[in-house]
Amino acid sequence: MRLSKSFVPTLKEVPNDAVVKSHILMLRAGMVRMLSAGIYSFLPVGYRVIRKITEIIREEMNAIGGQEFHLPALNPREIWEETNRVESFGDILFHVKNRDYVLAPTHEEIMTYHARNVLKSYKELPQIWYQIQTKFRNEARPRSGVIRGRQFLMKDAYTFDATWEGLDIAYGYHDKAYRKIFDRCDLKYFVVGASSGAMGGTGSEEFMVKSDAGEDTVAYCEHCGYAANVEIAVSKVQGKKRESKSEDLKEISTPNVKSIDELCAFLKIDETQCAKSRVYIYDGKAVLILMLGNDEVNETKLEKVLGGTIRPAHPDELKEITGADAGSIGPIGFTGRIIADLRLKESNNLYSGANKNDFHIGGIDLSRDVKNIEYEDFRIVKSNENCIRCGSNLEVFTSIELGHIFKLGTKYSDSMKAMFLDENGKENPIIMGSYGIGVERVMACYIEQHNDERGMVWDKTLAPFHIHLIGLNMRKQEVIDATEKIYNELTKTGIEVLFDDRVDAQAGFKFNDADLLGMPVQVIVGDKKLKDGKVEVKIRKSGERFDVALNDLIGKVKELLV
Repeated sequence: MRLSKSFVPTLKEVPNDAVVKSHILMLRAGMVRMLSAGIYSFLPVGYRVIRKITEIIREEMNAIGGQEFHLPALNPREIWEETNRVESFGDILFHVKNRDYVLAPTHEEIMTYHARNVLKSYKELPQIWYQIQTKFRNEARPRSGVIRGRQFLMKDAYTFDATWEGLDIAYGYHDKAYRKIFDRCDLKYFVVGASSGAMGGTGSEEFMVKSDAGEDTVAYCEHCGYAANVEIAVSKVQGKKRESKSEDLKEISTPNVKSIDELCAFLKIDETQCAKSRVYIYDGKAVLILMLGNDEVNETKLEKVLGGTIRPAHPDELKEITGADAGSIGPIGFTGRIIADLRLKESNNLYSGANKNDFHIGGIDLSRDVKNIEYEDFRIVKSNENCIRCGSNLEVFTSIELGHIFKLGTKYSDSMKAMFLDENGKENPIIMGSYGIGVERVMACYIEQHNDERGMVWDKTLAPFHIHLIGLNMRKQEVIDATEKIYNELTKTGIEVLFDDRVDAQAGFKFNDADLLGMPVQVIVGDKKLKDGKVEVKIRKSGERFDVALNDLIGKVKELLV
């Protein structure tokens, strides 16, 4: 590809709306342009990378027996209503044409729709179906460039099995395929246990990369390898020990005290003597959650315990439900369901709100004073807590999700009546799995991990081009002749070449663009070295430079690209 005839709009300055490294470099290198918030156009150089990633994915999916589909992004709303996911996705789901249609954020329903119409016997199972397709999600706050957008490209695969053992095998196939895909893309990743979220199901793992640009938070133990999304992560952390003698309940005036820290300062107590109260609404009813001190409620864990979607009670609801505003709420006198975190199990001599503004109660014994209290693990894990497996310190950091694999089970086949007949003629729901990869995220994560102060640093596999051929002083005939010959010879051998043949661009400008674009090898052709029958070669990753004789150039380039 000749730069003089190509659309590669590089930028010198960092765009104001870009803060994530991959976003900055993709904009500066002319790989993408934003059309609207969370909606990006991929320009020629960027789209070449997307195509290489999708081919790697396609090869590995085909290797495990995957059959490629291309499903419509425009779906009848009625199919989504069969699984109640119009409601569960909420405002994230795009609706069109008087809400008769939706733009698909994922394709479980459509794949299940086709499966129920054709997979009628155990003899037709197992099946692996996949596609690489555009998805749509109406993200309220799209950010980090292509990492979290409203329109994105995704590989989603679905497996259909007659037995749970078959699902385990299919899940294992995808686990291995994903590792091969991300290894081939030269990504440093790790695998964590995760929540299935709106997708549902039983088993679930995420393939993640550590990044400050990440939107997920992960707990990780470097010593033993334990890793889990904080949505489900647990740690070995001590609870409050029960004291030998329980105090009597006492009401305490606490004017203007709203937080645990304020309460501790006012009463001169430690936060481990406090039970923080939060009220959530589930299935139209109020549930009081108690946490020790400043521990935070993990709402994903709470939803798993309760069995459905929750929301925090609104301020006006709090007053009606408890008689007090936030900061003065507690378990004594609360008439609804009360669940405490495990760190509070059977604790006594606690302080909590009195369900009366500006008052707290001390001396609370959960076993004595709170009837029918339940205990569950609700807390969000923190850095430096002990690993649940080995006891070493956990590290909690942000990360980007590359891929996610789910054991869906019969969630969708049950609700959509996708049934098959087993060998005994008995009707059973098809057992399913779902497996996704964010294609643009693979690209962004690669850039996040492979860059320096000058720009991107590509390897051969994902590089838009293998060679960046730079002609210096393209008005001189000897340079024109030499670069044309090199370009043609390299291209004939199957090597992908980006040829900077621009006549008016200065040498410094060409060098800066070459480093910004980051092709693995640069071949620099100038009239001075040509007089000695040589060109200069630069390795982008190391910065190493050396001269190569023209007659040896093709062989040397092939050697460098092995």
